[in-house]
Amino acid sequence: MIALKFTANQHMQLQTHFVQLRHSDSGRAVARVDGSRLLLVDGPSSVYDLAWQACAAGISLREAVDRSTGSRTLDYDEVYAGTSAWRLLPPIDHPSSPSRCLITGTGLSHLKSAQTRDSMHTGVVTVTDSMKMYQWGVEGGKPAPGRVGAAPEWFYKGDGDILRAQDEPLDVPEYAGDGGDEAEIAGVYIIGPDGAPRRLGLTASNEFSDHEVEKLNYLYLAHSKLRGCSLGPELVNNGLFDSLQGRACIKRGESIIWERTFLSGEQNMCHSLANLEHHHFRYEQHRRPGDIHVHFFGAAAFSSGDGIRMENGDVMEIAFDGYGRPLRNPIRITPRAERFVQVQSL
Repeated sequence: MIALKFTANQHMQLQTHFVQLRHSDSGRAVARVDGSRLLLVDGPSSVYDLAWQACAAGISLREAVDRSTGSRTLDYDEVYAGTSAWRLLPPIDHPSSPSRCLITGTGLSHLKSAQTRDSMHTGVVTVTDSMKMYQWGVEGGKPAPGRVGAAPEWFYKGDGDILRAQDEPLDVPEYAGDGGDEAEIAGVYIIGPDGAPRRLGLTASNEFSDHEVEKLNYLYLAHSKLRGCSLGPELVNNGLFDSLQGRACIKRGESIIWERTFLSGEQNMCHSLANLEHHHFRYEQHRRPGDIHVHFFGAAAFSSGDGIRMENGDVMEIAFDGYGRPLRNPIRITPRAERFVQVQSL
């Protein structure tokens, strides 16, 4: 079994928050969050480069950034507000090869998720497949340390090209039924030179899915997940994951049209973090040295589940206590009709 656990010692350490930035003239940079300041890192221009250096040196990510943090600072308020020449990037990417960033997720890990999916089933069924899978998690998703538990639902979203940053739009393409918020915590990992996965941290995220396509038939789940997603703005190294309070809202103009607070984290899920990580990284193709993985851990609140249908320009805002500033993304709906993709013989 591959188990990546938070230790008691890690829980006692101060969390380290990172952001990635881009300047039109100066290029990329990594910074450590220090209240209203961003402390720029000297040398590595991406979290990926910083993490690879840490792997090579046999030190932690925090130790690597402690060695590299310089004297240059930025005003975080200005960067976050979009009034600086620096712009926030997703807090992780594969800077040289987006295809080597695999984006996946786990569903049915929260009761609300299972209930929402359950309502999509049709026909006379005493217990739906969705509730069966959730119940498997309740019964076997938190095994003893070092033991393999029940497998969760797993899905593929795409590669690094679908990642969006703070304030970047999330698109509803012409072939979609809709686009909807999914407020989640995502794990961020690098596969070291020895083929072992290492957790770089956790981040707030909007997994963003097409719930109308999913409602047609729950077996269309795979199609509904092939959409963009957003992370950040901060990557939290040694972030706690026992019990987290989150908040999600939808803004239309100056008005909040939907808002929910909810609980996530291990105490509020049917799977442990170690079990979710094992069932993702047990596959050899998920342990290729140099790859980045972003894995979503599931949502506990959905505006679509409350009958909200978002409109072009609506803004989704997601925040988790202890995970830095809220993540905001507008929705952008493509109005044109779907185009037929013609395949030619070569």
